[in-house]
Amino acid sequence: MPTDALQSLLDLSHTLGGERLRLAILGEGNTSLRLDEATFTVKASGSNLATLRPSDLTVCRFERLLPLLDSRTASDAEIDQALLASRVDEATRKPSIEALFHAYLLSLPGVNCVGHVHAIAVNQLLCSPRAADFAAHRTCPDEVVMCGVESVLIPYAEPGLALSQAIRHGVTDFVRRTGRAPKIILLRNHGIIAVGPSPQAVLGSLLMAEKAAEIFVGAAALGGPVFLSSAQCERIAGRPDELYRQKLLGM
Repeated sequence: MPTDALQSLLDLSHTLGGERLRLAILGEGNTSLRLDEATFTVKASGSNLATLRPSDLTVCRFERLLPLLDSRTASDAEIDQALLASRVDEATRKPSIEALFHAYLLSLPGVNCVGHVHAIAVNQLLCSPRAADFAAHRTCPDEVVMCGVESVLIPYAEPGLALSQAIRHGVTDFVRRTGRAPKIILLRNHGIIAVGPSPQAVLGSLLMAEKAAEIFVGAAALGGPVFLSSAQCERIAGRPDELYRQKLLGM
């Protein structure tokens, strides 16, 4: 694996798992990076984002995991075997069970990096009746810039194959309906995923989503939030200065 690619993923992981941000603790969350058309690297099962080492990353083959997304009958044992078989180096650790959805998301156009965490403020909303509002609406211009005009919202599904299939279904519907690729995917009663062209873009989207969630929760306590209109969001998303800023931010 190229040294710079490895370091960029380790840096992202350490930031997301750090105590200051409180986005993930213990073994929560996972990260991944596309290496080429055939392979990607992902956090190994049981490892910790805050202390992730090169030996805690596993290089996997897309071709060994993507076909599982079409299975309706795969057993836990078969999924476990597919995860092990996907490793480029059999001496490395088993990839996270969520490598399945990482493989799918990294196969999308323009997606080179994926970050998944269990952010506190975001999960306050995803474990509440206001989850759909948080996904569909925006409160501030920077939320539009960093997180998109709206987010994908996925109903609760068991981590593993069921969740990966639900994410594929939700993203496909989102793209068909909006004509846009998502930046943020929200998992009810679970957590948040950001996808982007680089670790820098993924980090920016996750940080902005958590800030937006904190604003939403605070505004709700005061009788709000007051959302930006659809026209306002579209205007912000299409402004040349904002597009330029997105480029500078690696978005």
